Amino acid sequence: MQIEVGYGWCNSKYKAGFTLLELLIVMLIMGVVLGAVGLSAAQSNKKILQEDVQRLAALMQLARDEAIVKNRLIALELDADRYRFFIKNDNGWQVLQDDVLRERIFKLSPIEFSLLNGASHSSSWRLVFGRDPVDQPFVLALQYAQDTYSISADGIGHFRVE
Repeated sequence: MQIEVGYGWCNSKYKAGFTLLELLIVMLIMGVVLGAVGLSAAQSNKKILQEDVQRLAALMQLARDEAIVKNRLIALELDADRYRFFIKNDNGWQVLQDDVLRERIFKLSPIEFSLLNGASHSSSWRLVFGRDPVDQPFVLALQYAQDTYSISADGIGHFRVE
């Protein structure tokens, strides 16, 4: 009497290894996972840019309000990598040393920015806030790769992200 011990589907007539169907299923799963990771990274860049632009718009509003309350000129300077605020003293323009209105670096850079009239700014741009509201409406577009967000100023001191 002879007893054969089997290992389920893997008995003596099957060789060890993977079938073509198993390899295709594994490759399909890997493709779906890699696609999801790539899509997630693209969406996160868009979200990061949106958060940066929303923060900038809120800080512009705060700088405008602070300029009115303190009756001093405050300027925003924007370039491709960062933005910072200045205050005008008797000695001229000085970088504002403040916990809120401090220099900030864009999380994604370089950022391309342009005004509504289409003039692109490759170096820097400055907006001065004073006792009066911003008198000219404008739209400041900020772009990273394919993603663009805009800050609209309505001319009476309100800033909105679009």
